[in-house]
Amino acid sequence: MSAVQTIVLNGTQINQKIDRLAFQIYENHYEEKEIIVGGIAGMGYKLAELLCERLSNFSDIKVTLVSVHVDKNNPLSGDPSVDLQKADVEDKVVILVDDVLNSGKTLIYGIKYFLEVRLKALRTVALIDRDHKRFPVKADYVGLHLSTTLQEHVRVELEGEMAVYLE
Repeated sequence: MSAVQTIVLNGTQINQKIDRLAFQIYENHYEEKEIIVGGIAGMGYKLAELLCERLSNFSDIKVTLVSVHVDKNNPLSGDPSVDLQKADVEDKVVILVDDVLNSGKTLIYGIKYFLEVRLKALRTVALIDRDHKRFPVKADYVGLHLSTTLQEHVRVELEGEMAVYLE
């Protein structure tokens, strides 16, 4: 990690991105009675919380927030865990949320849990898409596409003073 950090998004900009993402999700799923929003544990879950809050502010859709736990360092060590039974997501729209989409590894392994259930739709959200894909996964809803080198690190802070840093 470099000693220099650059602010990519400040708190106001992050809130604008989250509002836009929530409206995009609503535009595409306004006829649903319930949407399941699964946040990848960590900042992905925090982003999912904020998206659920915004969706609930302007929509009558029931929004259910769940945490998706994936071992990011060793995803093959076990199946992802979700704090909801598979029967509870059947025939529903699932939105899987992570803060940064880099190689796609975390999202692809997070999706694994939902592949064993018949869903109405599965969509993905990333606040930042770095576009260094190694896996065939994309974010359906993206806050910001950010061109970076592989040596750079993107850090997202969604608690306290919100910001996205490039380090």
